[in-house]
Amino acid sequence: MMRALDEKDFDYDSNEEETEFNYDPNGEKGPAQWGRIHPEWGACSNGSMQSPIDLMSDSVDVVSHTWRIQRSYKPANATLRNRGHDMMLKWEGGAGSIEINGTEYVLLQCHWHSPSEHTIHGKRLPLEAHMVHASLDGEVAVVGIMYMIGGPDSFLTSLQSVAGANEQDTVVGVVDPRNIKMGSMYYYSYIGSLTTPPCTENVLWAIAGKVSTATREQVRLLRVAVHDESDTNARPTQPINSRAVKILIPQVKDDV
Repeated sequence: MMRALDEKDFDYDSNEEETEFNYDPNGEKGPAQWGRIHPEWGACSNGSMQSPIDLMSDSVDVVSHTWRIQRSYKPANATLRNRGHDMMLKWEGGAGSIEINGTEYVLLQCHWHSPSEHTIHGKRLPLEAHMVHASLDGEVAVVGIMYMIGGPDSFLTSLQSVAGANEQDTVVGVVDPRNIKMGSMYYYSYIGSLTTPPCTENVLWAIAGKVSTATREQVRLLRVAVHDESDTNARPTQPINSRAVKILIPQVKDDV
């Protein structure tokens, strides 16, 4: 059974922790070195179920399944946090939950990677959102949403209108996660890991097949707000190691 997770698995609050890793491919703190920085980060180097992956690689066995998914999200107070390596929206006490095949996962936070971390046939999109959920026994489920350049995303617009680019924490007030456009006719799903240290494994991934849109400026603002001096916060794709990627057709019920 997966160990229970605490907030440190999802949140890097101190200035020291913010600078302990980065995305410089040739740097001492870059992705290739993450597993050597701390013993508890070892899975970043030696894990067998790491994320992200190429969702449509030739080595992926794609199968179709129907799954039951019920969204019971609710508005809750939230803080927009500049973690140095990304921007994270964190809800106080969770913002409702999502139930996948009978397991309930509470929505804890959402953050963004640019370009996308997951690839499709080796191609990255400009932006990827990760909605991070956890069950009472510590199991983690992440819903991923990819974005291409196009019309503005209304949820990002609402956040960026109140966020101070130079502030570490911005109290946003009540935020309704139901305003995040995540509906899709199908999802890519597989078992992977967190994509930042400690790279904890046995994470259930569900990535929307429908691509959303955001403007070039919205993507740019998510990058310039952080202070890691990098033009990316996307981890390189990881070996699939015989894992199956499923195409899931959701039977969705929204409890609103």
